[in-house]
Amino acid sequence: MEHYAGLNDLLSQNRQAKDYFLSLPDYIQGMIQQRTDRIHSEDTLRRYAENLLAGDK
Repeated sequence: MEHYAGLNDLLSQNRQAKDYFLSLPDYIQGMIQQRTDRIHSEDTLRRYAENLLAGDK
């Protein structure tokens, strides 16, 4: 698994992660952007987003 400096680095270098991020609702994107320093892989991005989405149900 690739490790990135943070969310911005991940999104600029990993097209699949960027596409996934852009497919999320705006409010989830905003919540993730508040934690940019904690997201260093696509897997972490997906798990964090899934947890946020699960909390909405």
